[in-house]
Amino acid sequence: MGVHQANDDLRSIREIMERSVRFISLSGWAGVLAGSYALAGAAYAYNRLYLPGSFHLRSELISMSTLWELLFAAVIVLVLSVSTAILLTVRKAREQGVRYWNQAARDLLYQAGTPLVAGGLLTIALVWRGYWAVAAPSTLVFYGLALFSASRITWKEVRTLGLLEIILGLTGVMLPGYGLFFWAAGFGLLHILYGFFMYRKYER
Repeated sequence: MGVHQANDDLRSIREIMERSVRFISLSGWAGVLAGSYALAGAAYAYNRLYLPGSFHLRSELISMSTLWELLFAAVIVLVLSVSTAILLTVRKAREQGVRYWNQAARDLLYQAGTPLVAGGLLTIALVWRGYWAVAAPSTLVFYGLALFSASRITWKEVRTLGLLEIILGLTGVMLPGYGLFFWAAGFGLLHILYGFFMYRKYER
């Protein structure tokens, strides 16, 4: 009886320590919804940039106003994704009985925020300078770096997702005419698959 009690105490201590240093309130459904938003945004961009039902990029129709319009659409996707993640994270944290804004959350924001801000500024610069063909896949690279950096604060599976995003982004940079499809695969399909996986593993 004493051994079982000691094991239970050790398990409780381990859980408390993990909650204090790791952000474990991320919701799998946030990934699924973020991926859905991204696919909707990619579909909108596809209709503006490609011939229907093909991979043929209509370069002659691309103007600076079109690029800024698509950048604005990407910002909408980002705002929706972040807002959904915050709402679902707060709800999950309350269900777990933990504070959603703690030291682990601040560390996560710092670790992920630095490469995300750098990537966002670089994307704007690329569009501004006319290197629009590599702008979309480059966001995958910085997003992957953000996830990889933040993985030490949250679930270890985030590191794998980050590496996959980086690989997709670098491949998309090498194939600039197909950057949108890599963007849709990274922010859309990977998010949905990751979200379902995390939900089944940690939330069911």
